[in-house]
Amino acid sequence: MKKLLVFLKDYKKETVLAPLFKMLEAGFELFVPLVMAAVIDRGIAQEDISYVLKMGVVLVMLGLIGLTCSITAQYFAAKAAVGFSTKLKHALFEHIQGLSFSEMDKLGTSTMITRMTSDANQVQNGVNMVLRLFLRSPFIVFGAMVMAFTIDVKAALIFVVTIPLLSVVVFGIMMITMPLYKKVQAGLDKVLGKTRENLTGVRVIRAFHKEEQEKAEFEQDNRALTHMQLFVGKISALTNPVTYIIVNVATIILIYTGAVRVDTGYITQGEVVALVNYMSQILIELVKLANLIITITKALACANRIQSVFELQSSMEWKEKKDAAADGNTEREAASPYAVEFDRVGLTYQGAGAESLSDIDFKVKKGQTIGIIGGTGSGKSSLVHLIPRFYDVSRGNVKIDGRNVTEYGMEELRDKIGMVMQKAVLFQGTIRENLSWGKPDATTEEMNRALEISQAKEFVDTKPKGLEEPIAQGGKNLSGGQRQRLTIARAVVKQPEILILDDSASALDYATDARLRKAIRGMGEETTVFIVSQRTSSIQYADQIIVLEDGRMAGIGTHEELLKSCEVYQEIHYSQT
Repeated sequence: MKKLLVFLKDYKKETVLAPLFKMLEAGFELFVPLVMAAVIDRGIAQEDISYVLKMGVVLVMLGLIGLTCSITAQYFAAKAAVGFSTKLKHALFEHIQGLSFSEMDKLGTSTMITRMTSDANQVQNGVNMVLRLFLRSPFIVFGAMVMAFTIDVKAALIFVVTIPLLSVVVFGIMMITMPLYKKVQAGLDKVLGKTRENLTGVRVIRAFHKEEQEKAEFEQDNRALTHMQLFVGKISALTNPVTYIIVNVATIILIYTGAVRVDTGYITQGEVVALVNYMSQILIELVKLANLIITITKALACANRIQSVFELQSSMEWKEKKDAAADGNTEREAASPYAVEFDRVGLTYQGAGAESLSDIDFKVKKGQTIGIIGGTGSGKSSLVHLIPRFYDVSRGNVKIDGRNVTEYGMEELRDKIGMVMQKAVLFQGTIRENLSWGKPDATTEEMNRALEISQAKEFVDTKPKGLEEPIAQGGKNLSGGQRQRLTIARAVVKQPEILILDDSASALDYATDARLRKAIRGMGEETTVFIVSQRTSSIQYADQIIVLEDGRMAGIGTHEELLKSCEVYQEIHYSQT
């Protein structure tokens, strides 16, 4: 939590003024019982109506001043808490964006969403409550005890016993519940992960008629979370009744002691009422303090979870952006005839027991089209993910234009590459806005050309608003083939040096797929194309075809050469034809 407080540095004024105004409110509140004692002892006892009215005005003034201080404190506390949360979420989002795919795989999507939303909101609420009540409640508690001593020392000794007893109860419950709240948040992660899986794969679940099974698993996880929350809630719920019992017992003793002291003439009736009022104030503030501690406990647990994300550093180190001409990179790139080189590359994912790719070795000349094919799980996507450096190789080297990918800055490397993932992802907005992700300053002509190459022009032109046609989140208002064609257009519009199509035409019919391949071949010799596909028909005209089997190269060559020499390729091809 301490490391997260750096996001409060721009709100130093608010973090000082909020508790200060709360302390002022508390100070005025402590004078109220004394005014009431004066009203009883002098105004009512002596039947002095004018004095009662005058003291009534004083009470109203104290109330108004206290209300003003409270509203002012709330304003500053809210401003600091919301500003803190905003900066925290921005920093967390930026940090997550800087993590490599390996760290994202390790964290999990549901965990990152929970950290960005639920956890960040809990921390925001904790900061707000701390600024408002963390100083005010203890000030009222000890202030009331001090004021009680000014009235009567013997009666005030009851406060000396009551306050430590209440503190033991409150802090004892806090120590028990803090680790349990961490388990609750972990259970929430699991339920959110299950919910996300169900929503993402709802069509698959329905297709295999697994609705009841998924419901049962979700209910089991949700029931476990509910049980844990109820268990923690029951322990936390003990705070209020136990504190009420202690305070009410103390009040009974106080009234009895006060009655005896009044009867002997040591204190007045008004002072007994003032002592009871101070005890009531202590009760109210300790209940607030108990609730505050529960909130702080949750906030600390959430803050530690957020901090664990900040402490997770990317396993990739990127070079600082430099002038390429200064170190001869421009000349080296121009001299290299190869767009991409794999030199005895091996890849092992974090936590994996064995290599996913082993001894991958090939060279691709600029302007060539490379087909990559293999069975499911053979490592096709893993191979192309090494080109834009989504993952780092475990051994060997990957070079682009004669330079190792580790020598590039992130922006420099990714600007060379247009990547179309296996899963077509579109964002809420218009078609134009989605295509602009590839090239922010792309003209309408460039977009139309990209749409023509990707074979998306035919359906975009049928839309009433054309490029301004709205796209739902995830492209839900488009078919699978339309989504794939738009994602290809988004990559093509930037006119990349290397275009990677990672099984991105799987939803297209054979005729559209053929037109797409023909259009890509016509893009010119400046673009090197990698096509990952399950169909031999999609890659048979490639300059080279790489055949993968269990993470190893089973063959490399043209379509005709592989039909003669590669059994794996023969099996794939003849099973399809």
